[in-house]
Amino acid sequence: MNEYKDKILKVCNESSKNTLMQTLDIEYVDIGENFLVGKMPVTPKVHQPDGVLHGGATVALAESVGSMASYIFMDAQKLFVRGIEISANHIKGVKDGDVFAKATVMHKDKTTQLWDIKITDAEDNLISICKLTTIALPRK
Repeated sequence: MNEYKDKILKVCNESSKNTLMQTLDIEYVDIGENFLVGKMPVTPKVHQPDGVLHGGATVALAESVGSMASYIFMDAQKLFVRGIEISANHIKGVKDGDVFAKATVMHKDKTTQLWDIKITDAEDNLISICKLTTIALPRK
């Protein structure tokens, strides 16, 4: 199973080249039956002017991980995935270290998917709670 997980994570990470995910140093680090985890370092390039993690960077991490989760749990040969709505509640500020986004499926059907995405720090403190709705559309 680890070899299979490693292969999926490698494909996910390779798909991030030359994208916002690469710019933000987002890396996919774990996958399970109904979840995907990504991490992002908190450095000055994702800070607000006062030196804490920017909420927009947090939301970009959440949407990146949720959309990738939707993509890997759908038939990517026949469908493409787009985020159609995201909401975020920011709980705690972070100045440095890594943050982790765990996207867990709440609802999945042929067209729409709803993801619960919890953002935590390395000590598992809750930083933000996000919900993402994605849509899967047929490839033409």
